[in-house]
Amino acid sequence: MFPKTVRFLIMAIMAMVLAQPALAAGSAYDYAFESIDGDAIKLGDHSGKVLLVVNTATQCGNTHQFGTLQKAWETYRDQGLMVVGVSSNDFGQEPRAGDAIKDFCSTNYSVDYPMADLTHVRGNDAHPFFKWVEAELGEKGTPSWNFFKYLIGRDGQIIDYFGTVEDPMDKRMRSAIEAALK
Repeated sequence: MFPKTVRFLIMAIMAMVLAQPALAAGSAYDYAFESIDGDAIKLGDHSGKVLLVVNTATQCGNTHQFGTLQKAWETYRDQGLMVVGVSSNDFGQEPRAGDAIKDFCSTNYSVDYPMADLTHVRGNDAHPFFKWVEAELGEKGTPSWNFFKYLIGRDGQIIDYFGTVEDPMDKRMRSAIEAALK
């Protein structure tokens, strides 16, 4: 059969593989967030749609993007786009929670797309969706600030991601959304 050293090496490798944490789920549709209303936002309920998942904060210099996210939602939802805002205080710019976030967003930007309550988007406590994103994209794909955006295709896989300053209605993002919706 195998020499003793080879058997030992095989057993050591098998032990390392089995000791690894479980891999993240294979699709964005495998995840859910707690909404600001206390319900679940199950991404799987939107299977077959294009998702735009964005980490948000109400006291960020890019807070105006709530309005352009709303415009993207209104423009493309009938074609299959689902916008999901994910509130986070990981960058110290979200002092609100629950109804206070909802009130701010609806009063100032007429937001009516689904919004998740406070969620960690970075580090060890990151929500499993964001851990999946990091597993898929590497460190470059983790939110480096608020309003980091992820475009998810109808198959539940990441198509592209957009940084904080990229506005949802800028040409590059509109083009990506429109291509995903075709």
